[in-house]
Amino acid sequence: MSKERFKHFVYRQVIPRAGLAAVRILSATFRVRLMNPENEQAALKQGNGLVYASWHQRFFPGITFFSTRKPIAIIVSKSLDGEMIARVVRALGWHPVRGSSSRGGKEAMAEIRHLGTSGFRVGHIVDGPRGPFGVIKPGLIRIAQFTGMPIVPTITSAQHRWVFSRSWDRFMVPKPFSRVIIRFGEPVFVPEDLDAQAFEAQRLKVEQVLADLYTDTDRIWHDPARIDTLFG
Repeated sequence: MSKERFKHFVYRQVIPRAGLAAVRILSATFRVRLMNPENEQAALKQGNGLVYASWHQRFFPGITFFSTRKPIAIIVSKSLDGEMIARVVRALGWHPVRGSSSRGGKEAMAEIRHLGTSGFRVGHIVDGPRGPFGVIKPGLIRIAQFTGMPIVPTITSAQHRWVFSRSWDRFMVPKPFSRVIIRFGEPVFVPEDLDAQAFEAQRLKVEQVLADLYTDTDRIWHDPARIDTLFG
């Protein structure tokens, strides 16, 4: 086996399977509680899917949780790393849509629009894959604008977590048996016709909503009364 073929075998078979097993085992130990599920339901009532918007730093608990929100899709790049990610999310029940702003973006957007009309929900990492941290890229607003699907700010926060301080966003993974909150913000509907100024205003609006919700949700771990309300 050549070096290149071995590399592809590792990326396409070994890493996805090992990663999937690790994610499933760890996630099964989490104590998950939902906050404001009525916001998710309000978005669904409009009948054209929705977009779950999250920071890259916090998406780990959502990998398995949102696979229960089927049918659900996620845009994955056409890179070799994207191939590995696509195999993992497909095994979890997600529908990977291949494309990015630099390659296949137009086709990916068209597929997302079609999936939305078929009842699919979409998971979207707003600042990935390389940041800057917490800064929403235009793709989120374009998806909502092009498809008519509302954006639902989606927050995950773990009481006990590992922080990968050398990663660009200090990526977080909940520790085994940690309490985890998954919180839904109010739906944001993006008009189809926006000039550049209005587009940027929408982007900044969602960016601030996400930042505020993450800050408030993280504060819960320092408030015994709020912890008791959620977890009993």
